[in-house]
This record gives sequence, structure tokens and C-alpha cells, in this order.
Amino acid sequence: MDEQLTELNPSQDWAQWTDEELLLDYRATGNEPLFAQLVGRYERELYNYLQRYLGNASAAEDVFQQTFLQVHLKQDQFEEGRKFRPWLYTIATNQAIDFQRRNRRHRAVSLDQGLRHDGDSDLGTLLDLMATDAPSPIAQLEAEEQRTWMNRAVSELPESLQGAVNLVYYQGLKYREAAEVLEIPVGTVKSRMHTALLKLNQAWSDSHSRKTE
Repeated sequence: MDEQLTELNPSQDWAQWTDEELLLDYRATGNEPLFAQLVGRYERELYNYLQRYLGNASAAEDVFQQTFLQVHLKQDQFEEGRKFRPWLYTIATNQAIDFQRRNRRHRAVSLDQGLRHDGDSDLGTLLDLMATDAPSPIAQLEAEEQRTWMNRAVSELPESLQGAVNLVYYQGLKYREAAEVLEIPVGTVKSRMHTALLKLNQAWSDSHSRKTE
């Protein structure tokens, strides 16, 4: 595979290469612009993930840099045939956890933008997975109220549930990719998502009940 990648037409637009091709060719050749291309692809996405995970912009920047340093240092550990994105998120999540331990901080997860569908054929939207006939909290909230409410409600979920919600709905990882990042079975990811949805729906119901009293 490495030899095949190094034989690719050097005039080929790197933007058309897969993440895996970029990393493997960088590993084979040491061509730094290949690595820079890979960093550029994830600069905004991964930084946003880390900022929501850590709740701090400066910390997110530090951990982002450490993450790609680890990608460089661990490039030989990347196995052909696996996907780069979940491998990257595994490294980033571990770096964030290490940062929190060093700084004795608690994770704060923010979903101040809409939850996203990850593309799995068996994964519906948040509303599809609601195990209730009650009106959807998402549908009933105006945009600003939704961001405020979701930020608070998700931050109050148990840490394990927050991790699943953040990866699957905000970052758009597939169940199997989130499972790889969290190092748990796919079924556990689905179970955590279902539990999180029930808790969020109950939190909304409770909040709505208090408003009408």
C-alpha cells in the first residue's frame, strides 16, 4: 500500500486524496505538506469538538496541537484498512482526558448548535429515537432557547452519556466509529444514546411542567 501511494502522480490534487492515503504517504515519504493537508482538513472540526469537550478555547487549542503531535509520533501504529477519522478522535479524546486530569477540571459538553444525523442507516434523528408520544423538545424550542436549554441539559447528563451524544450527534460519527473512540461495543453506544434521549425528553417535560404551573 505504501509503495502504491508513493507511485501516485505527484501532480494529483491532494484535496482528492483520502485521509488514509495522506497519512500513509506521509509515513512513507515524510513529505510535510501531506501532513499539513491532513491537519487542515480537521482544523475547525476537531478544534470545535475539543472546545465543547473541554469548555475552554485555550485548552482546546493546546490539546489540538498535542493531538496532531501524537498523530505524527504514532503514525507507525496506524493500521492499513482502518479509517483515519475515528483513530484521530480516539487520540484527541485521550489527550483531552489527560489534559483534564492534569488540570483537575471537569468536562463541560456544549451542543450550542443543532444535533446532527450521522448517516447510519439504522440511526434516526433525535426525534426518531424518542421513546414517547410527548411533543418533541427540539420542535418546541426557539433557536436561542434551544441552544441554552440543550447546553444545560446535556451538561447535566452523566459523563458517559455526554460522550456518546457529543460524538454521535454533534460530531456526526457513526455508531461504530463512536464505539471505537470510546472503546466500548456498538450496542453500548446505542444503549447510551437511547438512555440520553429519554433523560433529555424527561428533562424537557419537567421543565415544561414547571413553566405551566
